[in-house]
Amino acid sequence: MKKYLIGTALLVALTAAPARADWLFTPSIGSTFGADTNGREHFTYGTAIGWMGAGIFGWEADFSFTPEFFEGNDDDIDFDGGSNVVTAMGNAIIGVPIGGQRDAGFRPYLTGGLGMLQTEARSNDDLFHVDNSEFGFNLGAGALGFFTDHVGIRGDVRYLRSFVDPDEDNEFDINVGNFDYWRAAGGVTFRW
Repeated sequence: MKKYLIGTALLVALTAAPARADWLFTPSIGSTFGADTNGREHFTYGTAIGWMGAGIFGWEADFSFTPEFFEGNDDDIDFDGGSNVVTAMGNAIIGVPIGGQRDAGFRPYLTGGLGMLQTEARSNDDLFHVDNSEFGFNLGAGALGFFTDHVGIRGDVRYLRSFVDPDEDNEFDINVGNFDYWRAAGGVTFRW
């Protein structure tokens, strides 16, 4: 009898489901608001690819493009205009899977990271043109909700801000810059 119990326990241990990690891909659309948007919300779109471990920790690469950021509100969006903001951020994610990591489930999360904010502002006649790249950071919160094992939705709100350029004396200083705004975005998430 003892051999059967040991054999059964060994069989269960060897066939137990392995800890699962998820790759996530999310194309998204949204809007900017607050701070340097000066009361003018602007359409923004982007994508994020990330990885969530079997626990609560993960990472993501988040990219977004906001056309006409420094222009007033208008009804048509110029995707190749000269007034835009591009962000590329590497983020850590802390999110608790509620309902597990298979099939339907829900995962609220916090995220934050560092990367680049690239701004470009250009007048219509090209007389005025500023192109600036700065290091920056973002902090946010959101949620992932899955309907099936592979498809769900994601939404979050993030605060983005630049760092100031290093001093002329090349000392290592970390100070926040003047450029900042909020972004709310959502999209369909694919999980594998």
